Amino acid sequence: MNPSPSRKPGKNGISVREKTYERLKADIFSGRFRPGERLAEEHLAEELGVSRTPVREALHKLEQDGWIEPLESRGFCIPHDSPEEVEDLFNLRTVLEGYTLRLICKRITDEQIKVLEEMIDQSDDALRRERLDEVFHWNTRFHDALHDMVADKRRFHSLIVNMRKYVLRYRKDTLQYLDAGQRASEGHRQILLALKLKDPEMCERAMRIHIRQSMEDALQTNREAM
Repeated sequence: MNPSPSRKPGKNGISVREKTYERLKADIFSGRFRPGERLAEEHLAEELGVSRTPVREALHKLEQDGWIEPLESRGFCIPHDSPEEVEDLFNLRTVLEGYTLRLICKRITDEQIKVLEEMIDQSDDALRRERLDEVFHWNTRFHDALHDMVADKRRFHSLIVNMRKYVLRYRKDTLQYLDAGQRASEGHRQILLALKLKDPEMCERAMRIHIRQSMEDALQTNREAM
């Protein structure tokens, strides 16, 4: 039995369905689709340049994974996460990222510390100019750089990266405020200090405090949106 067109592998071995699924998931994580926005097969198929079959399959898989939910009418939408769900997500991130910084503390180089410091300086400069899009960019780059330092631990790295992609939906919203951007920068400074001191306990504590503050900002934004 021949595979359906949506399951046939492309040149790189990835099927159209898989590529469609990954593209839609990335769009959800990036905040391109807003909670409550209708996701329609026909519109998405036209936009992605594929037939409706791989889009339909991708949407059903996204539903199974819990990223979207069906509407009473046709189509799907991204659910409005409850405050409890937001809190659960950030609490999980607190544990994982705290442990991550412990690992990084033992392996980080002086050159890597210098790069992180330059990123914080860039973010602070953007804050002074009230360029909040640039603040979000440098905030993201800072955490990306940290995660790259544990990329050799493939399963663990994949876990924290996928979780953080979803969290970025909230950070993009919270970092539209100068005070939240300032708190993020101060948290990064504390993380950098702990890394410079090579103190694993201090590293984990600094990261946990930083993410808990991010959680409070996200919960406030979530409450205002509901």
